[in-house]
Amino acid sequence: MLITIFAPSKVHLLEVAGVRDALFEANCKMASADRYRVNLVTERGVAEVSASGMTFVPDAGIEDATEPCDTLIVAGPYGVPAQPSEAVTQWLQVQARQSRRYGSTCTGAFLFAHAGLLTNRRATTHWEYAERLAAEFPDVQVEPDRIFIRDGPVFSSAGVAAAIDLAFSLIEEDHGRALALWVARRLVVFLKRPGGQSQFSAALTAQAATTSPIDRIRMHILQHPRAELGLEALADVVSVSPRHLSRLFRAELGVTPLAYVEAVRIDIARTLLEDTVAPIKAIAHAAGFGSTTTLRRAFLRRLGVTPLQYRLRFQTTGSGHPGEDEKAAISS
Repeated sequence: MLITIFAPSKVHLLEVAGVRDALFEANCKMASADRYRVNLVTERGVAEVSASGMTFVPDAGIEDATEPCDTLIVAGPYGVPAQPSEAVTQWLQVQARQSRRYGSTCTGAFLFAHAGLLTNRRATTHWEYAERLAAEFPDVQVEPDRIFIRDGPVFSSAGVAAAIDLAFSLIEEDHGRALALWVARRLVVFLKRPGGQSQFSAALTAQAATTSPIDRIRMHILQHPRAELGLEALADVVSVSPRHLSRLFRAELGVTPLAYVEAVRIDIARTLLEDTVAPIKAIAHAAGFGSTTTLRRAFLRRLGVTPLQYRLRFQTTGSGHPGEDEKAAISS
């Protein structure tokens, strides 16, 4: 199975190495007939300097990398990449359309968007650049808090180290959960990283000394979705009046506190629906909805589909029973 990785100028080398190391570990456990072949491609096919200053040598340039691949991955550079050349754009379009699946890591999403390959698709990128991706490409449905998104044959992952999460997902899709879990253990990394990108953004990882009540409440909601999160309870967290808290939320986020709580809970439920086979009743509890009826109503109101319809459309993990790590995450 051929995996082609395209590295733009000033690539984050961890994104390339993370994927390749995960696939290498998988190959060590598989029969030779099932193993991955990885082809690292750059525009010119000559030695390049990565964003961190390390020099690497690709396997080929785009003129020579004409073999159709099973999976095309575009890695991200440091910051937002410039618009790709016409040659790179055409190569990406041809390779993507010939592949079974294609996608990006980090800001590699911008290269696919420039090539028109994310039109009307859900996608994510590094949290710092998600707003810019959405502004420059309004035909892309950007979801900034996701670690990994799959929309049909198209996938995308968040910043830098999330490329490893991407690799685990592809291995699980191809060869099952057991192999993906084995690789994760070999690399000493979560198979399913808990939470979304919000936990890594500057606003939500601020230390206790932060002066912003909104940041502290957002962190509280993210960490305690099953807690009592009514207006008065949230106001007590930061010792302000409910009325003042409502004004702060509207001024800073443009929504009410209760609307924000529901959005976070929906995002947690979506992640569990996509990444686990847990019963919907358990997911409703884990996300803080209390009942499947409340969860269903929230999904219909916000997303226009039921939780079951969402799972059937977007779940990408293998079938079977929840693993021990999933059970622990859902019941804790």
